[in-house]
Amino acid sequence: MDSGKDQASKKKMSVVVGPWGGNGGDAWDDGAYHGVREITLVYDRCIDSMRVIYDRNGKPVTAEKHGGVGGTKTAEIKLKFPEEFLTSVSGHYCSVVHGGSPVIRSLTLKSNQRTFGPYGVEEGTPFTFSVEGGRIAGFNGRSGWYLDSIGFRLSRVQSPKLFQKVQKGFRRLTSSVTKSSAKEK
Repeated sequence: MDSGKDQASKKKMSVVVGPWGGNGGDAWDDGAYHGVREITLVYDRCIDSMRVIYDRNGKPVTAEKHGGVGGTKTAEIKLKFPEEFLTSVSGHYCSVVHGGSPVIRSLTLKSNQRTFGPYGVEEGTPFTFSVEGGRIAGFNGRSGWYLDSIGFRLSRVQSPKLFQKVQKGFRRLTSSVTKSSAKEK
């Protein structure tokens, strides 16, 4: 379990936006991660469920499935993490049954390299969220029988070049420590 200090630093690193959709189902929040590796959507007339595999320190973390057990189609979106990351999500929401609460009817996801979708039915109220200079690092929303609403946690994009420089410096540091330890023996 994360300490309060870890939670506070995560909150400073990420910004929460949304949710879009209805207020049915139960609230959920996957939290913030280093990025998204994979998303599985099950859908038909609406988005029935979603499950996300995130990245935390180079390791995959599978979040809970959000939504119900319906849907006849499955989309498996696999990002080329860490080079590829989500920058935009758009879709539609409205009720699927007369008098029912709105649910997410369609989703289209965009990365810095490709577009995935649309999945579901593009009907109802449209929404679009995109971020420049950042990435979608987590999802939140509401779900029950369906994906009722969806929101996002954002983080800044870390430059791969900066990350590589830090890694290279760390390797140099560890090799020099290893060499000096060997000389002392």
